[in-house]
Amino acid sequence: MKIEDIINLTNGVLENSPQVQSIESATVFPSKVEIGDLFISSDKEEIDRAIENGAYAIIYDNDSIAKSDSEIAWIKVDDIKDASFRLIRYVILNKDVNFRYLTPHQVSFLKMIITQKSNITILVDDWRKAFEQVINSNGKLFVGNNQKLMGMIKSNMKILDKKVDGYIISDTLFKSTFKIEKYIYQEKELVPFHFDELTKVVKFCQDFELPYSVDRVKYTKHFSPIFIDSDLNKTQSSKSDKVLIFVDNLADIVDAREYIKHNGKWIKSIILTPPKVKIPQIMDNPHWFKNSDEAKTILKSMHFNYALVYTLDKSILNNIKDEYSLF
Repeated sequence: MKIEDIINLTNGVLENSPQVQSIESATVFPSKVEIGDLFISSDKEEIDRAIENGAYAIIYDNDSIAKSDSEIAWIKVDDIKDASFRLIRYVILNKDVNFRYLTPHQVSFLKMIITQKSNITILVDDWRKAFEQVINSNGKLFVGNNQKLMGMIKSNMKILDKKVDGYIISDTLFKSTFKIEKYIYQEKELVPFHFDELTKVVKFCQDFELPYSVDRVKYTKHFSPIFIDSDLNKTQSSKSDKVLIFVDNLADIVDAREYIKHNGKWIKSIILTPPKVKIPQIMDNPHWFKNSDEAKTILKSMHFNYALVYTLDKSILNNIKDEYSLF
């Protein structure tokens, strides 16, 4: 790409009169710089390393950066993140590529059920890493669950709005038997109010010919139930009527309480959150905790069947570390 094109694309200003006229590729990581590359950063040490590795041009947005090599192009922009995604939009303009925004739940199901990952790229939340995933890639299909980041790549980002035929046959809060197209799946670890998300992901896999297996469905990290005893030890479901449900989003808490209201009136449920968290549509106040020790004290002192615990993870359980020690 020519230096003048980079300047026009990024709304940048060329701060010197360099000898170089074009670059080979672009990166935001100095360790990946090869001779002839464009490097994007406003960190002095990173820029120095990139130049040592052979960078031909630097995009930066910090006025205090010293131009240490007059032979390379120094391009000043208002914001390096914005400039980076302007480059991405140009690069993908004439490529046959597809981008889709997926909700966090949809991404979790996609990761579970696809059996071959080589023909899809799941973008990470970090914009620099996402830039690297796209800019020099030959991939044809990209998905991500960061709505702001995906919007920077394409302003009219498509979402998953179609789903396969299917319905739930029977369910509890923690297990579902359901039919998708002509197949019945018995007693899967699927929260019933996640079913629609799953059917949209299956349709997505079919549309893009991604190999998948619905048999691989299990609890997502967003809603993870674990049966416990009174000492907060993990136990078998047949030995306890107490469940900790680790949740990382408020919507699932609302849906779970609504499910309990209509399907398990005998169930005593409580909600634990950090201080001052407000949950829409929930009338009773949650129990606030400042740290995991406070949360454990609440759980040991309260009577409940189901406890929805927001923002904490399974490490608060007494025996969970031993079980997962290999990881």
